Amino acid sequence: MMNKKFLAVAIALLIGGAMSVDAQGILNRIGNRIKNRVENKVTQTVDRAVDGAVDGAVEEVTRDGEDETPVEAETPGTDEAPVTADAGAKKNDFVRGSVVMFEDNMQGEQVGEFPSKWDLVRGNAEVATVNGVKCIALVDGDGWITPLVKGGIRNYLGDVFTIEYDMLFDDRPKDGAPNIEFDIMNEKEENDHELMTFTYYMGNDKQTIDCDYVRPTEEGYTQKDGHSTARDVCVINDGRWHHFALSFNKRAIKFYVDGKRVINIPNAKAGAGWFTLWSGHKDERPTYIKDVVVAKGAVDLYERNETDIDAKVAAIERSIAETGKFVTNNILFETGKATLKAESMDEIKRIADYMKKNPNVRFEVQGHTDNQGSDAVNDPLSQQRAEAVVKALEGLGVDGFNLRAVGKGSHEPVADNSTDAGRAKNRRVEFIKK
Repeated sequence: MMNKKFLAVAIALLIGGAMSVDAQGILNRIGNRIKNRVENKVTQTVDRAVDGAVDGAVEEVTRDGEDETPVEAETPGTDEAPVTADAGAKKNDFVRGSVVMFEDNMQGEQVGEFPSKWDLVRGNAEVATVNGVKCIALVDGDGWITPLVKGGIRNYLGDVFTIEYDMLFDDRPKDGAPNIEFDIMNEKEENDHELMTFTYYMGNDKQTIDCDYVRPTEEGYTQKDGHSTARDVCVINDGRWHHFALSFNKRAIKFYVDGKRVINIPNAKAGAGWFTLWSGHKDERPTYIKDVVVAKGAVDLYERNETDIDAKVAAIERSIAETGKFVTNNILFETGKATLKAESMDEIKRIADYMKKNPNVRFEVQGHTDNQGSDAVNDPLSQQRAEAVVKALEGLGVDGFNLRAVGKGSHEPVADNSTDAGRAKNRRVEFIKK
């Protein structure tokens, strides 16, 4: 039988990639009785050697780079066990909106200049490179930026949208880090008066993400009584790029880090207009941003139970039975146009269901506007909007013979047009039973 010393020499020869000895030749000279054992032992030894070499190399790169530009990100999640549970898999449900409204891949930007697709809220920012990749560096201790939209428009988000971006921050020395914010505002509000705020607490070994938001029952857009915390859910201060994504669909907030959903809020106030990114970092340690994409559309809305849907249809039936009409502020249009927003279709479908169950009832479909603009604009606009609703109902199978579109302009207000809340109530559609 081969002694242990000779076996050790054989194994060493097999794993020494730099040696010229023919490993297969050694195996051929080893007796068949122990050949399989040697092969298995070699495989295990090589695996351990490779793992050790890789770990050592990673540690060396990390040590060498502690005082240098942050290293590039690895593919998120490659060092984690695969998620097999149904609930866990659902946390990876993010889908970008179908129509891109804004995108910045930093192509053509000049390093050192202010990024051309952005506007400054406060502080400073400039185009930089990280490992050869162009990005935005928030280089001031109070850097705050927002997308530059032609004409200064601040109502581009709407009630169904997604926002994505990559962010890098390096706090491997663990000597203090800032809070970083991602803020969503109503079109009438300025910074520091957010509809919803996502805050990254960048200290500690793992990071916590907070979402403060306005509840649907609030009158305005700044009283953020809603709160959700994802505590110690990620490591995003490691000098690597990480991907962040927000989906908002009518009422539902879903927020993702590296593809995994970490915040899931079922009922928040709509009314998003524009957004900002802010970092209160140290000057010598900027926050880097790249690959920002804003799109219309969102992750599908989860209807929490059928009873809730049935209750809404029942409310239509009850309102018509008691008052002879149904009034809704949930049929929305593009500003200054008769184009229905996608989020209006749930309400229109419920109305269509009622009308198809009552095929002999006729309705006058009235469009109403607020008093912003002249009658010469609002009167025909309200007529066109009423016609758009009729067309949508017909497309869902309602008999057009039972529908008549009438534009009322701003002549029949139900609330004070001097306030945002009042004007929102006046922008409505009424279904009058005839």
